This record gives sequence, C-alpha cells and structure tokens, in this order.
Amino acid sequence: MANVLYDALFAGLAGSDRPLLVLQDGREITGGAFSAMVSRFAHVLTAAGVVAGDRVAVQIAKSPEALAIYAATVAVGGIFLPLNTAYTTDEVSYFLGNATPRLFLCDGVKATAMAPVAAAAGAQLMVLNGDGSGSFPDAAAGLPDVFSPVARGPEDLAAFLYTSGTTGRSKGAMLSHRNLLSNAEVLAREWRFTKHDVLLHALPIFHTHGLFVASNVALLTGGAMIFLPGYDVNEVIRLLPKATAMMGVPTFYTRLLDDGRFTRDLVTHMRLFTSGSAPLLAETHVLFEERTGHRILERYGMTETNMNTSNPYDGERRAGTVGMPLPGVELKITDPTTGVTLPQGEAGMIEVRGPNVFQGYWQMPEKTREELREDGFFITGDIGVVDADGYVAIVGRQKDLIITGGYNVYPKEVELILDEQPGVLESAVIGLPHPDFGEAVFGVLVAQKGATPDTSAIMDALAGRLAKFKQPKGLMVVADLPRNTMGKVQKNLLRDQFKGRFAKS
Repeated sequence: MANVLYDALFAGLAGSDRPLLVLQDGREITGGAFSAMVSRFAHVLTAAGVVAGDRVAVQIAKSPEALAIYAATVAVGGIFLPLNTAYTTDEVSYFLGNATPRLFLCDGVKATAMAPVAAAAGAQLMVLNGDGSGSFPDAAAGLPDVFSPVARGPEDLAAFLYTSGTTGRSKGAMLSHRNLLSNAEVLAREWRFTKHDVLLHALPIFHTHGLFVASNVALLTGGAMIFLPGYDVNEVIRLLPKATAMMGVPTFYTRLLDDGRFTRDLVTHMRLFTSGSAPLLAETHVLFEERTGHRILERYGMTETNMNTSNPYDGERRAGTVGMPLPGVELKITDPTTGVTLPQGEAGMIEVRGPNVFQGYWQMPEKTREELREDGFFITGDIGVVDADGYVAIVGRQKDLIITGGYNVYPKEVELILDEQPGVLESAVIGLPHPDFGEAVFGVLVAQKGATPDTSAIMDALAGRLAKFKQPKGLMVVADLPRNTMGKVQKNLLRDQFKGRFAKS
C-alpha cells in the first residue's frame, strides 16, 4: 500500500547513482546510498518500538544522517518532530512532555542532561552526533538496506512543528502527508525546479524553510543539494559556482553583499535566489539586483501552512511584497475583530485556506478553534494588504499592533519611512507602555556602516509624512536588532528592553 510522502520524496532514490547530497568537504552521497541509510534507520526505529502515529523527536545537528532520520520516520509511519538546536533543557522538557515521543535523539554532549527529560516524557533516548556517529547509527550497522514503508494516506500526520512561542506556550502544529506534499509540488512548479538543479542548502533543517521547503522540493524533483551544516559566507561564496539555486533568509543576502568577492560574475550561471522567514529590506532588493543582475524572489509562509504566497518566477518580483497566493491557496483580508472580509486595499488580518493548511494544534482544541475556522480558513495573526495587482504586503503581526490613544498603528508603515532616512540601515517599531496614551510608538534604529543617524532630523522628517499619532515618541540607535535563528526580529525582547522608557518618575 502507498505511503504518500515517502513514495513522492524517497522511493525513487533506491538504486540511484546520481549525487543527492554534496557535502562541505566535497564528498558525495548518491540517492541510492541515502536510500539504503534510510532503510537501515527505519529498521532501528521499528526495533525501538516506533509504530504508525508515534512521534520521533530530534534535537540534532544538520547532517545527512539527520535528514535520513526524517525520511525513516516517514517510512515507518511516524510523526517527525524536529527541535531547534538552541533550545534549552527546560524548553525541550516542555516539547517532549507535550508531544510524548516514543524516541528522542540528541547530540552526545547533551545526552546526560537530556536523559531525565526523556525519561520523564516516556521517551527512549538515543544519540546522533553531527559527524554521523552515535548510538543510533551504531544500531543501524549491518541492518538491511531495504525497508517496506508503512501505509500512510494523505490525511495521516507526518510532522509536528512547534510555533516559536513568543506569546504564551508553543503550540504543536500537526502537518499531514498532503499538507507537506501539496506545498512541495506547487513550489517545484512555480519555481521551475527540475532534476538538473543543484540547491545550495545552508538553512537549518529543524525549521519548515530548510526541511519542508528546501529539502522537500529538491527531493521531489530529483535534483541535488550542496548540504552545508550552516551558513558560512566563505563557504557559500566558494560553492555558489557549483549551484543553480539558493534559498535563504535576509541575513544570508546582506552578508553576501558586505563581501567584495560576491560579484556578478560569481552568480551569472545561477537560476534563482529566494528569501523568506523574515522581511527583506527594499534596500537589499535594490543592492542585490545592482550587484548581481538577479532579483531575489520573496515569498510568505509560516509554521502552520508552509508557503502561502510567492512573487512570480516569470513577471515582476515586487520589493516590499510577498507576491500573490500560490495556486490552490485562497487568501483574504478580514477585520481582526469581526472576521468580515475587507475591501481590496485595506489592511487587516490575513486568512488562508488550502491543502497546505495544517490539521490543528496537538492537544490544544481550544487554540485550534480560535485560529482555524470551521470553513478551513486559518487566521494567521499577520496583518496584510492586497494591492490592485493582487500582490500581498505584510504590514505586521497582530500582536505587534500598537494602540496609542485609541488609534491603531501598524509598525511596518512607520518602519518603511524610518528605513529611508539618512544613515539608517533598518528599524523596528514597537509599542511601549505610556501613562497618557496607553502605548507609545517607539522606534529602534540600526545605523548603516560608518553612519550616525540624526534622530532629531529623522523625527522632523516623519512629522511631514505621518499623522501625529503614528509618529514615534522616541528613537534609539542600537548596534543590532535581536533575531531568532531564522532572522525574524524578536520585538518581544525589544519591548522588554525598553518597557520603562515612558514610565512616570
């Protein structure tokens, strides 16, 4: 019987002598060798008692073996749960306690600390190190290179991904075989991926971007991946001549632009650069195109849905937007309070519906009902606007909405103007407690190299372009904005840092 995701992504690798993974040191792993590894790992999972529907949680470094664990979990009908390698023991304790996996894999250096955490969750603990060693691969040695996948249908669960949890406890988004496969199929078509592509893969694989977008698309289309353990600008520049496509986050591209070796000649042969997981500055768009002749393709997705929109492969890639809804994805803008659909051009809540939308939150039926409507539309929490040409622009997160003196301020509107000011590289606008207004608009600026922004002049410039209630009550220049591992600005940390700014003395 069929195993929907395994059949599409992994079954065709058996016996293939084509390179699938090209490693940093130049070694190549063929599709056939990877398939054999997956089969051996699947036998280990079965021996560990993993059956269809069981969770397999991992907090391990990126490696070919780590990718094979994902494939093996799909093969045995399990539910794959990748965890950020930066999570602390306490954070992992929450995830394991909530997901109750049958098996938990971690790096050897964390095994002693994680042993009681795994035991408390009822999970067997095994080790997989970044160099491919550990008790798990040891257990696979000598096992058969062939495995018959367990039958799994389109609606069966394939993965859990936990939300970042910047407000309240993280929620486990349940993703089905259909959710993951449908999105990979659409992206492969829209971005023109084929077996001839070589994807420069420097993203982590504990996140939807690196695993369910980058890896799944390459696996689905039969191409190869230059599989780097992480992002290193020297390695990316060295290996770009061997690639045809690269998926990244904005910091990938800003760091390349800061390096004189990154030239038009270096990337003339490249077919595609995409960016996501965090907003790409319009300045980065312009500088990248001037330097290389390539226009970065920006798109929009999230943990619960994978990708929802994309700028076109053929056609205008419009800076400041995330493109249009992908085929099969419905998108509407609604009033955040009433849920009523708003007229085109008005800012409101982005809601999406399609085969990519998750099944709900694990063991959180109330949260599922709050955010996933009965008609299938998911309330994203992102505030956006759709222009006359159908391009979607993200204005901000609902939780980042600032209500000052009874008026709503969307941070992105202010940030776009701040980013244009002399000496400003980028900005983040937040709401801070204020004794008179409830919240005050506050701007945090990062200076361009060698520049010192004149905050007084910037305030004067804003006065002529924004209504008074939208104007910041203060500006602060900092060295860097705090970001998570995928490059998103952590505004909650900025709010904590500056929360007493307007307190009455």
